Amino acid sequence: MARGRSPGYDDQREAILSHAARLFAQRGYAATSMNEVAEACGMSKASLYHYYRDKSALLVHIADAHVTRLEAVIAEVVQQNLPPDARLRSLIHRFVEEYAMAQDAHRVLTEDVRFMNEDDRERVLDGQRRVVAAFATVIAELRPETEEATLAKPLTMLLFGMINWMFTWLKKDGDLTYEAMAPIVTDLFFGGFPAVQVPGAGSKS
Repeated sequence: MARGRSPGYDDQREAILSHAARLFAQRGYAATSMNEVAEACGMSKASLYHYYRDKSALLVHIADAHVTRLEAVIAEVVQQNLPPDARLRSLIHRFVEEYAMAQDAHRVLTEDVRFMNEDDRERVLDGQRRVVAAFATVIAELRPETEEATLAKPLTMLLFGMINWMFTWLKKDGDLTYEAMAPIVTDLFFGGFPAVQVPGAGSKS
């Protein structure tokens, strides 16, 4: 008979992912060994392999879990049936908050996906594309002419440029918090978004 899992098995797996994400974020995936992950987790390397077969599995689980959570946030906001303006504001706030709790996983997602095999990488990237598409959809609803000019996605990427890279300069223990920055990012985008000129819009024939 196969040995059953211990009651704390899933909790231990989550703890391992958290330690691994922190090490990958600090040192880089390629420079981190399974020995170092095991040491950070306070367990033997043999015990670590009981939970994850190799370092690649750690990377895939970290990225998958992060993208899955972002898609879940989008689903939660969409289910509220908010008008486009309020929906986009809510999405921005929720994503800034989410990144505040997952800075290590987000850094791994943005920097280490290239180390995955093709199938895993494409699955994770597909998830990221769905996240971008959800934001682009709202932007297109707010300004349909941006969709017609194929600008909804570029505007989305500019918005993510503010959110995604916040972790490079906003420190967890700094005076300025993610909670304080969320409305600033929202105001900055909504303040500039109406001023965007769509190429060719309003031009005389």
